[in-house]
Amino acid sequence: MKSLKLVLLSILLYSCSQAQDIQGAWVRDLDTAIQYMTIVDNYFVVSTFHVDNKKFIRTRGGSIKIDSENISGVVEFNTDNKDEVKMTFSYDHQIKGKKLHLPAEGISKEWTKVDDAKSGLSGNWQIVGRHQNGNMVQMNPGARKTIKIMSGTRFQWAAINSETGEFFGTGGGSYTFKNGQYTEEIEFFSRDASRVGASLSFDAEIKEGDWHHKGKSSKGEPIHEVWRRHHKK
Repeated sequence: MKSLKLVLLSILLYSCSQAQDIQGAWVRDLDTAIQYMTIVDNYFVVSTFHVDNKKFIRTRGGSIKIDSENISGVVEFNTDNKDEVKMTFSYDHQIKGKKLHLPAEGISKEWTKVDDAKSGLSGNWQIVGRHQNGNMVQMNPGARKTIKIMSGTRFQWAAINSETGEFFGTGGGSYTFKNGQYTEEIEFFSRDASRVGASLSFDAEIKEGDWHHKGKSSKGEPIHEVWRRHHKK
């Protein structure tokens, strides 16, 4: 009985280790574009874009569950195939050092780790408040929501409806968060390619678990938003 308990504990610890190893941002170079994947707080986003041409190509995301053998989950948005929304998926995976192998279209694809999800503003955030006309307007995310998926150095926001499959826009790139300053370097933007290359800085702080940031948007308009970390079970 004691040996069985030790075996079960070893399996549990290994599964937890695998889950932690996969958390964070990953990159894969394509022939004509680059692809980033971020996994954190039981959520994933994958985006494909071309930096030099300022061309957004596609994005996909949803809930995710990781164990020692499989990555599984449910798709919440897909700009290439709206019909995939609400569909489940399951992939085998293999990690060797900083390399992750996942099958795609029947072929194993290799990803290289960019960072983990243990620093910065790492998490699955949802907007819960926005200042408008001097007042804070509360927002209650449901199926229609704006999310911001953060690794240690990468960010991506997406406005979606996970019930209908509607997709309203996305943008992302790299970020830093230091001494009360949050700075984004925009690498892709689905609505307006002219914003690619912009650097935006905001005053930012974590207050009672919520992320407050304020400054000016890429259009030069003042913004003050409140985001809350969302942990899916």
